[in-house]
Amino acid sequence: MELECYPMSDQPCDLVPGRQPRDWMDAFPSRHPYRCLPLTMANTTGWEILCPIGFTAEWNGGPSQNDLEITPDRPTPNLHHIVTSHFSRGVMTLHPQYMFRTPPGWGLLATGAPNHIKDGIQPLTGLIETDWLPFPFTMNWLFTRPGRVKFERGEPFCFITPLQHRKAEDFQPVIRTLESNPVMKGQFDAWNRQRTDFNKRLASGDPDAAKEAWQRFYFKGEMPEELGAAPDTHANKRRLKSPRLG
Repeated sequence: MELECYPMSDQPCDLVPGRQPRDWMDAFPSRHPYRCLPLTMANTTGWEILCPIGFTAEWNGGPSQNDLEITPDRPTPNLHHIVTSHFSRGVMTLHPQYMFRTPPGWGLLATGAPNHIKDGIQPLTGLIETDWLPFPFTMNWLFTRPGRVKFERGEPFCFITPLQHRKAEDFQPVIRTLESNPVMKGQFDAWNRQRTDFNKRLASGDPDAAKEAWQRFYFKGEMPEELGAAPDTHANKRRLKSPRLG
């Protein structure tokens, strides 16, 4: 399986495996958000495309292209090859500077880096059929209100994840009662008992609960009360490959 990356410039943006840290997660006492495995796995399930320069973008709320002004931290020749106001109405366009090719049936989901928060601007998400598309795509951000935002050099502005996009059409959502699946209901009831008991002990100041700090069933891929274990596909760390020269 290869994700082919064809640079569209002499100095393309850096492309790196998704990184786990987030400033807002670091700011919590004891870095609590890192205990949430779904968060950290999302942060690392894809590749980041990094800003080659630092710049400030300011939108005055107007409808034209000229109502969005982009100012690089230092003089940058051909700035519009990196970032520009192309679509108007507060949409800022960045160029990943690669043309990608995925295996047949696979596309790329392109969006902002998961859980990477920027006030006043929102990454737009696209699903691109990179198994045939013969030209590069752009990454777009939409201002949510008039104002100014800063992108640092080395900050991710696009996050790509391979996706077998046609397979989603094979799924049929089915709504069932939990009682119709006795095994799953038993596992849920056991988890609920353990969770309720742990929270009560933690709230009462129980020293063992305070030392444990948080329950690790999901992180470790375990079921409470020895009612089973997660399949071998369970993972609590993502290890994506860095690009190499082909």
